[in-house]
Amino acid sequence: MSFYLIDTDIASFIFKGSDYADPYLPYLTDQQLAMSFMTVAELFQWAILRQWGDRRFTQLEQYLSNYLIIPVDQSLCREWAYIRAKRQSAGRPISPQDAWIAATALR
Repeated sequence: MSFYLIDTDIASFIFKGSDYADPYLPYLTDQQLAMSFMTVAELFQWAILRQWGDRRFTQLEQYLSNYLIIPVDQSLCREWAYIRAKRQSAGRPISPQDAWIAATALR
């Protein structure tokens, strides 16, 4: 299956209707769009920190239903570990969150 993986920043730009999403939208139209489970977790964290009410949470959940959500599994964990180890060994560490999204993209 072929899809375009959306990272957390792009997902939030689109959800908020931000002008920052505009340069990306032509590439995403008529494509199967996906998100890593980590992007979903980050979006929920963002909502909780901003103390959203039920209505706004429901809007976020409806927005997320438009995407294929890629779950974590053993092979994704291995890819994540590889990315983190390689970046650490190269002296260029990557955050755990970004490594999950990168691992999902490479899968």
